[in-house]
Amino acid sequence: MPVVVATLNVKPESVDIVRDILTRTVAEVHSEPGCQLYALHETGETFVFIEQWESPEALQTHATAPAATAMFTAAGEHLAGAPDIKLLQPIPAGDRDKGQLRQ
Repeated sequence: MPVVVATLNVKPESVDIVRDILTRTVAEVHSEPGCQLYALHETGETFVFIEQWESPEALQTHATAPAATAMFTAAGEHLAGAPDIKLLQPIPAGDRDKGQLRQ
């Protein structure tokens, strides 16, 4: 169950534009096979996606799916730098329900 944290820093004047682009993408990604979590968060000029995928294959399919491609194409000129995308491996610890994302 791959977990991804994708961080996008945007130009100050583009926050509203990028928010609109990203929020329109969320519903489409939610319907992709294997999507267990695709949650968008924001602080200032930074947007963060927290993602959980059923399998590495589902994540790979998402990475080249039309929704992701269109999102990065539309947002590209508004970004302050390259997206920071990290693939994380869970380390279960403590309470099982609180120490890891749920399946």
